[in-house]
Amino acid sequence: MEQTDARGRPGIDVPDARGRTGLDRVGRGLGGNPDVVVRDVELLAAGWHVLRRTTFDYRDSHGRWSTQQRETYDRGNGATILLHDRDRRTVLLTRQFRFPVYVNGHPDGMFVETAAGLLDDDDPLTAIRRETAEELGVTVGEVTPVFDLWMSPGSVTERLHFYAAPYTPADRTGAGGGLADEGEDIEVLELDVDDALARVGGDIADAKTVLLLQWAALSGPFARR
Repeated sequence: MEQTDARGRPGIDVPDARGRTGLDRVGRGLGGNPDVVVRDVELLAAGWHVLRRTTFDYRDSHGRWSTQQRETYDRGNGATILLHDRDRRTVLLTRQFRFPVYVNGHPDGMFVETAAGLLDDDDPLTAIRRETAEELGVTVGEVTPVFDLWMSPGSVTERLHFYAAPYTPADRTGAGGGLADEGEDIEVLELDVDDALARVGGDIADAKTVLLLQWAALSGPFARR
């Protein structure tokens, strides 16, 4: 938790390292569910992302009220995209080191996944065009929205916007690889779609990537017509 100084509490009364205040106000005004009454929101940490503990009253299906607490991790919303070449039956993916999976049992932390990133201050479509150029070196043309999903609803607030787009070798206008000043070191992988599907559950163990690959095979560009 960030330390309180004489001026106030960073992220609450005074700006934190990212210039934010009022981080303990999120969720206090929720009114969409009459069976949930928010009582208190505590700011536990506000580094790059935000950890809160919320106390609320909850009425269950039997009409009984109880007071509960939940911790939520707010990293903002994100977007991801599957680039596909239907004629050559290929997809473009990334491979990069992910410490959270490495510390939780992945053999080396080198994770194969679709290009993705946080929205920051952009709308989802602008954000995914930015991430595609940075990570894959591709200038995206027409983009198809696939679905919006919450990936870890028990604790993480992030809503992820899924997209797909065609590409050709001519669209690979840059080197990709991500932004070095943000610590990114991304390898671009062009895989046969059948090979990628066969690797699901093996070295392709990323949920968003599996969802997009299965969508592509079942009802997307590689579905049997």
